Amino acid sequence: MIQFNQVTKRYTGGYEALKNLSFQIDTGELVFLAGHSGAGKSTLLKLVAGIERPTAGSVVVNGQNLAAIRRGAVPFVRRHIGLIFQDHKILFDRSVFDNVMLPLDIVGYDRRDAARRARAALDKVGLLGREKMNPISLSGGEQQRLCIARAVVHRPSILLADEPTGNLDRAYALDIMELFKSFHQVGVTIVISAHDETLMADYGRRILRLNKGQFTQ
Repeated sequence: MIQFNQVTKRYTGGYEALKNLSFQIDTGELVFLAGHSGAGKSTLLKLVAGIERPTAGSVVVNGQNLAAIRRGAVPFVRRHIGLIFQDHKILFDRSVFDNVMLPLDIVGYDRRDAARRARAALDKVGLLGREKMNPISLSGGEQQRLCIARAVVHRPSILLADEPTGNLDRAYALDIMELFKSFHQVGVTIVISAHDETLMADYGRRILRLNKGQFTQ
């Protein structure tokens, strides 16, 4: 469960990215965040992930108020969250397999168990046959699939995706959305920022629209 209570996020210089937002996303929902560039979508996702903290209000994720917990506890909360960044953050000095292994290595999974999980995640996104390749040799859609595999390898209960289809052609975008749909069907809570109205209409159970840091109808 994700709950924002009168959340404001103000950056240095006085810019307010989000203004007094209150909403709730229930466990197992698939929700889209819509809005223009700079509307506050990425900031909202960063608050859910604990990457940013609100200036005012509370952000409750799985029963934890991220505005109040100590910094050292944030990584433990984040173990239940999968993140798919707009800029991929792929490591091109490592293989496809090692990119997916990285989150498990960080939290100290047994190497053999981690390898099984990594191959299962790559199989889920259709990249198992490319695990030894360098990510630079993958297409744009395949790189996005790699990011998804890395985000779900630790089997998170919440999956956050920041414009995951923004730079993909229609066919690749539909493939990616089918992957999100499959995760949603097994109970993962999914929040996706997007601008493609057709995709949102086809896949969205609920759409939250932002404009200058506030919700619109």
